[in-house]
Amino acid sequence: MSARVSDLHYVALAVPDIAAEREFFSSTWGLVEVGEQDGKVYLAAEGSPHPFVIRLRQDPEKKTDLIGFSADSRAEVEALFEQVKAAGAKVISEPAPAEGPAGGYAFRFFDPDGRAIEIVCDSRQREPRALAKGEAIPIGLSHVVLHSPDHKGLAEFYQTALGFRLSDWIGNFMVFLRCNSVHHRLAILPGPPALNHVAFDVSSIDEMMRGLARMHDKGVKLQWGPGRHTAGNNTFSYFETPNGNAVEYTSDLEEVDDATWVAQTYEPTPAITDQWGTGRIITGNVPHAEMSPDKGLWQVPA
Repeated sequence: MSARVSDLHYVALAVPDIAAEREFFSSTWGLVEVGEQDGKVYLAAEGSPHPFVIRLRQDPEKKTDLIGFSADSRAEVEALFEQVKAAGAKVISEPAPAEGPAGGYAFRFFDPDGRAIEIVCDSRQREPRALAKGEAIPIGLSHVVLHSPDHKGLAEFYQTALGFRLSDWIGNFMVFLRCNSVHHRLAILPGPPALNHVAFDVSSIDEMMRGLARMHDKGVKLQWGPGRHTAGNNTFSYFETPNGNAVEYTSDLEEVDDATWVAQTYEPTPAITDQWGTGRIITGNVPHAEMSPDKGLWQVPA
């Protein structure tokens, strides 16, 4: 059996206005700031054991610095490193003590589109807490969605190199991949190589709706939703950060049994992407699509 990453750990973003992004994620979105080191701000989710889920730094251009995935052990990190090399990826750094305040053991590489990826284990974990009813804040990271000019090839890479497994397709244009029992931690769409959005789990559909109301009260415009997808059966509401990063509150994401799950291909219709039809009620309310390549491609992360 091939080595496999075990979870989505974090997304590192570079932004022109770090003060606004920092304020949004901590005071509006519901993350908690846990540290600052070398000009980088680390934010965690109250319900997640990961030491941080978002990392921010100041840069003249908006870009994605890194996407981090967890592995269960140093042996798994070493095995994944060999798989990544065998898959033809360009290595940034070999397995070694990880950078940043959370520590750990990690390596970095570029995926075929040029995104910097980190695989890490043994980072210092947080003590997650159970969120009370009415706390409409993230439990943790849910998933990331990427655009790729070769979305089928990129999906094959993540399956071969990092052990992701196929959960479902929508037509032949959107693929959903899992690395644990959650239906998807990664999904890929056609388009210029870029980050489409970062999704955060909340406790229930009630908390998603409460979060939506809080965004409205704070002047954050709803981009698409509320609704429920078919692939994964999760609810959704999409927003945009002050620096233009698309973010999602989601709940009820389906759990998958590897032994029995059979991947489906859904017909690409509006009723598949938005079961209830509610995401289309507000005029101009549409799914996010990145139309330009990420400015961070093929750059060694700061």
